[in-house]
Amino acid sequence: MEYRNIAIIAHVDHGKTTLVDGLLKQTLKLGHGEEIAERAMDSNDLEKERGITILAKNTAVEYNGVKINIVDTPGHADFGGEVERVLGMVDGALVLVDAAEGPMPQTRFVLRKAIELGLKPIVVINKIDRNDARPEEVVNLTFDLMAELGASDDQLDFPILYAIAREGKAFRDLDKPQDDMHELFEMVLEQIPAPQVDLEAPFQMLVTNLDYSEYLGRIVMGRVQRGTVKKGEFVQLMHKDGTMTKSRVVQPFTHMGLRRMEVDQVGAGDIVALAGIEDAQIGETVADLADPEALPIITVDEPTVSMIFQPNTSPFAGKEGKYVTSRHLNDRLKREVMTNVSLKVEEIRPDEFKVSGRGELHLSILLETMRREGYEVQVGAPQVIIREIDGVKHEPIEHLVIDVPEAFSSTVIGVLGARKGQMVNMEPQGTRTRVEFKIPSRALFGFRTQFLSMTQGEGIMSHIFDGYAPWAGDLKTRQNGSLVSMEDGVAFAYSIWKLQDRGAFFIDAGQEVYVGMIVGENAREQDMNVNVCKNKKLTNVRSSGADEALTLIPPRRLSLEDALEYIADDELVELTPQSIRLRKKVLNPSFRK
Repeated sequence: MEYRNIAIIAHVDHGKTTLVDGLLKQTLKLGHGEEIAERAMDSNDLEKERGITILAKNTAVEYNGVKINIVDTPGHADFGGEVERVLGMVDGALVLVDAAEGPMPQTRFVLRKAIELGLKPIVVINKIDRNDARPEEVVNLTFDLMAELGASDDQLDFPILYAIAREGKAFRDLDKPQDDMHELFEMVLEQIPAPQVDLEAPFQMLVTNLDYSEYLGRIVMGRVQRGTVKKGEFVQLMHKDGTMTKSRVVQPFTHMGLRRMEVDQVGAGDIVALAGIEDAQIGETVADLADPEALPIITVDEPTVSMIFQPNTSPFAGKEGKYVTSRHLNDRLKREVMTNVSLKVEEIRPDEFKVSGRGELHLSILLETMRREGYEVQVGAPQVIIREIDGVKHEPIEHLVIDVPEAFSSTVIGVLGARKGQMVNMEPQGTRTRVEFKIPSRALFGFRTQFLSMTQGEGIMSHIFDGYAPWAGDLKTRQNGSLVSMEDGVAFAYSIWKLQDRGAFFIDAGQEVYVGMIVGENAREQDMNVNVCKNKKLTNVRSSGADEALTLIPPRRLSLEDALEYIADDELVELTPQSIRLRKKVLNPSFRK
């Protein structure tokens, strides 16, 4: 069979997963496949809830007798490792760009990787039905970006398609819209080169993804570079350290639609899955038994943010979770590193692990997943990873793009300037302004919440790692101290009512608290110890204010990301399957002074 292997790459929310839905639905009309749910490729719960893609996944469709393997990739900068890992499996890329927003930071990042690998791009201008769409201008901006990133003449001569992915339409000519995506399929067959196939050569495949089945054990996925492998055949697994393990292919699989199909043999050019190769890690090579030859190991960019993970040590430890010891935590993190290529775990002490990733979102998704699996864990504030280059301290810098209503632009620019941001570009777009900054990564911790309140929820911000630059100096990102409980017990409405002019509370009346637990944010800079467990003294003497109604301001509900953004260096977030609590590292107030 003839193959085409393509990845769909774009900035977050530009419509990658929706486009894959359209491709799947239209091949379903061609007579095979199954019912396609909305955003069918976002298969895990967190992806469905947040409306984002976290893991790169592949599917396949058949058009005019050619099998097209499609890899849907994440758009968030924090999951860039997923994109880097899968681009080596494909020969071309559909570069999706929003017809109104134009190329954004993550578009730049994935395009750079695709250009370095020499992939053939097809530019798809999506959402051309938006009122503020400017397709011709966006095509020019994409061309400028590719030229800036050093694309070859062949890559710069890219074909263009216009799409409304939500309605399943893609066409070559703006003046001749089509009702389906057949022009996109035809362009893929015309423009994307077929993989170079040598079925007679010794078998060779690079492991780019891992899965697990309760019946078959570990399943390795990747693209077969050359040769074929049959069910039951023995192969060599070539490890990163140069050693080899003899393994047996229990069952080869190929993909069609959303299903993994059992086959007797798989061959060069196809993206496949093999069951039975137990000790495989991402980046290792599965090769022919008689003539093994290793492929280059996948390299991904280094992590930029780290957090300290520990087992929960609060007074409420072990009440809600199933896995509460450091052994459980260690096993879970080791398991995560096997599949999450851009994550690094370092054991500092037997009960303390330094976990490094691409950003806050990357680490918070891991924490949310662990929480749902029944783990109890406490984590410190995110820290940037500092490097020493030529004896000078360097820190990670982000390329930040904000899109705000004109009225708020000066306020936002002022705040980012105070956070050591340097403005590199500013352009008005109708009633909105788009501003680009170079800013230290640590300056963005805790900024998103402030940004949304400054722009009354109308601002859009996105950022991507841009390299290392000399240390920018001390930064003060948090203005307020915390309200810390000084008693164990149950919080009373009366004491919260008495204290609510001192700051904003994170807890409800009736909630259990412990000494050292953070119950709210102080209106002033310093921390304040408060007693929320004091009830009103009841006597038989009536006072004039006896029957005042207690009107409580509703508490601020912190999501996991909000909690990680909020905490200071001497504070921790305590995570259990049912609760997110904030606490001081040192619980006893007399030891904190």
